[in-house]
Amino acid sequence: MSIFSRFRDIVNSNINDLLDKVEEPEKMIRLMIQEMEDTLVELKSSCAGKMASRAEVNREKEYVEKSLERWEGRARLALEKNREDLAREALLEKKNCQNQIELLTKDLDHFSKLIDECKSNILQLEQKLEEVRQKHKLLIQRGRHANETKKARSAMREADGTAAFHRFNELERTVERMEAEAELSSYSSTADQSVEHEFDKLESESEIDEELEALKKSMKGKS
Repeated sequence: MSIFSRFRDIVNSNINDLLDKVEEPEKMIRLMIQEMEDTLVELKSSCAGKMASRAEVNREKEYVEKSLERWEGRARLALEKNREDLAREALLEKKNCQNQIELLTKDLDHFSKLIDECKSNILQLEQKLEEVRQKHKLLIQRGRHANETKKARSAMREADGTAAFHRFNELERTVERMEAEAELSSYSSTADQSVEHEFDKLESESEIDEELEALKKSMKGKS
């Protein structure tokens, strides 16, 4: 299949219809992108070749135009020197140059049309390639969304099962155990405070007894 046949098939294809008919659309679209990129490279290479050929033809035309001017000048010179025979030969060469220029001009017009067509094809293919790349991105996003949805549904089904209730029961027992430990810790703290209070009371009573004895002795001394 030629490059232009592939180009027409690609540009005229309906991407959505093609993807609807395959089981693995993402794989298919990757192949399409690769095919388009390869075709685009060939189109640009072909266009560059035609542009080079046109430039070569244009250089040849410029050379023949200079030759035409030169033969015209020689024809004038020959007439000035009374060499009509040479003037005739010079005019024949000039006529040949004119014929070549006409052919080269047609070639230039032909190459210009081909190059314009190539550029148009390249633009169309680049637009089609961008469309396919957007489709590829959309497929990737849809695939990710599908995976996330699948994981979420799996998690919901798991939450509805007995395993979730077992985990809930374990968590409930853990909380109850933590509450019991907190209550015991509070009780221990209260008990410690009670003992501390008793010792403070005893120490206070001892101080009062000592102060009372000292007061009795003081009063006895005065009497």
